[in-house]
Amino acid sequence: MSIKLKLLAAFGFLFCVIMLLGGLGAYYLRELARDSKAIIKDNYESVEYASNMMKLLDELQSLQVYYFFNPENSLDTVKYQSLVNRFNKLLLAERQNITEIGEAGLAASLAEDFKDYLTIFEKGTGSLPDKNSYYFNHVLPAYEPVKTQVAQVAEMNMQAILRKNQTAQQTADRVVAYMGLLGTASMIAALGFLILLPGYIANPLKQLTFSIEEIANRNYDKRLEFDSNDEYGNLATAFNTMAARLHEYERSNVSKLLFEKKRIETIIQHMQDAIIGLDENKYILFANPTALAIIGMQEVELVGNYAPDVASVNDLVRNLIKELMIGRDSWEEAERRPLKIFANGKESFFSKEIVDVSSSKTPNGKPRLIGHLIVLKNITRFQELDAAKTNFIATISHELKTPISSIKMSAKLLEDSRIGKVNEEQQKLIAHIREDSQRLLKITGELMDLAQVETGNIQLHIRETDPKEIVDYACHAVAFVAGQKQIEMKLHIPPSIAAVQADREKTVWVMINLLSNAIRYSPQEGKIEVTVLKQKDCIEFSVKDFGKGIEEKYVERIFDKFFQVPESNENFTGTGLGLAISKEFIGAQGGRIWVESTVGTGSTFKFLLPIVKNIKSFIP
Repeated sequence: MSIKLKLLAAFGFLFCVIMLLGGLGAYYLRELARDSKAIIKDNYESVEYASNMMKLLDELQSLQVYYFFNPENSLDTVKYQSLVNRFNKLLLAERQNITEIGEAGLAASLAEDFKDYLTIFEKGTGSLPDKNSYYFNHVLPAYEPVKTQVAQVAEMNMQAILRKNQTAQQTADRVVAYMGLLGTASMIAALGFLILLPGYIANPLKQLTFSIEEIANRNYDKRLEFDSNDEYGNLATAFNTMAARLHEYERSNVSKLLFEKKRIETIIQHMQDAIIGLDENKYILFANPTALAIIGMQEVELVGNYAPDVASVNDLVRNLIKELMIGRDSWEEAERRPLKIFANGKESFFSKEIVDVSSSKTPNGKPRLIGHLIVLKNITRFQELDAAKTNFIATISHELKTPISSIKMSAKLLEDSRIGKVNEEQQKLIAHIREDSQRLLKITGELMDLAQVETGNIQLHIRETDPKEIVDYACHAVAFVAGQKQIEMKLHIPPSIAAVQADREKTVWVMINLLSNAIRYSPQEGKIEVTVLKQKDCIEFSVKDFGKGIEEKYVERIFDKFFQVPESNENFTGTGLGLAISKEFIGAQGGRIWVESTVGTGSTFKFLLPIVKNIKSFIP
C-alpha cells in the first residue's frame, strides 16, 4: 500500500470518529433541548399564570375587606373591574395551556367557582343591614375554594416540572456515559496514531537527511535501506542509483580538477605581480614567489597560517591586511596611497588591490564570500615619472611667476597718466593684459600649491581654531562677488561650537574655494547655505548651492586633478585644480571632503575636521 493510501486510511478513520462524536452529541443535545423546552413551554407558563392569579385574588380580597368593614366608603369599581378582567385573562390563558391529566377539569371548576364568587360578592354591594356578617357568611366561604383551586393548578404543574426534569437528567446521564465511552475509544485510537504515525513518516526522512549530508561530504558509498513497497522504497532505490552515479562522476572528474588546480597554481607562480590568497577566515592559502620576495618570508612561514598571527611579526603583512581587519568603511583615504617598500635592493612603490572572491552557487541564490586576493603591482616607474612631472611643474610655475608679475606691474604703469595718455582701445588692451596676467598668476599659484602637495612638503600650522572665524573670514572674502549676483548667503552655526584642530589659512582657502564655486554655479538672485555641525569627534562644514547640480557619473571624479565638469559653466574656464588641492589640504589635516549632488537641485560640498581634544567650546 502506498503512503498516500495509508495516510488516507488513518485520517479517514479519525474523521469518521469525529463525525460519530459530533453526530451523537448533536442528537442528544437536541433531546435535552426538547425536554427543557417542554418543561418551560408546557408547565412553567401554567405555574406563572397560577402565581399571578393568586396575587390578583389577594388584591380582590383586600378590596372587599376594605369595602365591607368601612361602611362610609364606596366600592372602587374601576379597580375592581380591572382585577376581574386580568384574572379572567390569565384563567383563559391557563385553559388554553392544558398539559397534564385532570388539569382541564380543574381549570373549568376554577372558572365556575370564580364566577360564583363574583356573583356572591356583587350581591353584597347593595343595601345590607350587616355587611360584616355577609362577608364572613357568604363572601369568604366563596373565596376559599377559588384560592384552593388556583394553588392546585400551580402544584400540579410544579410536580410535572420535577418529573420532566428527572427525565432530562436521565437523558443527560445517558449522554455522558455514551460520549465518555466513545471519547475514550477515540482517544486511544488517536494516541496510537500520534505515537506511530510521526515515526513512520519522520524516521525514513531522518535517514534520508543523514544520507544526503554524507553524500554532500563526498561519502558516495552511503546507501539507503527501506524495507517497504511504498514511496519510501522507491525513494531509496532512486537515491542509491544517484549515489552510485555520483561516485562514478567523482572518480572521472578528480583528475580534471587536479589538472586545472595545477594550471592555476602555475599561472599564479609565474605572474610578475605579487599575489596573496586568503580564505574567508583570514587564513593564508598561497603566496607566489614575487609576494614572498617582497614580504621577506619563506612559504612555510606564510601558507596555512592565520594572517593576523603573521602580521604580529611582519609589519608589511600587517599593513596589507589592515583593511580586511578594520573594515572597508573605516579605511582612511590617506592609507590608500601607494605603499613604499624596500624591494629588489631599492625603494619601490606598489599599489594594493584587495579582491573579494564570492561563490555564485549557494542554496539561497545569494553570493557567499569564500576568500580574498591581495594584489601588489609595482608602480615605481610611474611614481618616478610623476615625481619628475611634479618637479617640472614646480620649476616652471616658479619661473613663470616672476615675468607674469612683471607684466602685471607693467600693465599697471601703462595705465598711469604720468607715463603717457592712452586712447580707449589701448585702455581695453591694457585691461585684457591685466586680467590675463592675473589669471596666469592664479594658475601658477595653484600649480605651485599642487606641486607642494604632491611632494609632501605641505607646511601646516595646526592649532586650535574657531570654526565660526573660518566661515566668517571666507564669507567676507567672497561677499563682493556674491553681491554682484545678488546671492543671499545663509549661515547655520550653533551658538556654542567646539574648536577644530586645523591650519586656519589653508582651511579658509578651502572654504573660499567652495564658496566661489557655489557662487559661480548659482543662478542670479539665488542663495547659498553654509552649515557647521558637530559629528561625533569632528566638526562638519558644508556649502550648499541650488544650481544645476552634478551628474552622478562626474561625482566620483570631481576631486581629480585638472578635471572639470563638461559644459558646467560656459562662461568660466578654470584649471580644475581647486578641488584637488582642497582635498589634499583637508586630508593633510586628518579630515575628509566629499560632495553630495542631484541634478536639478544643486550640490552640497562637505568636509570634516577633528575636534581639539580636552578643550572648551567657543561661546560668543
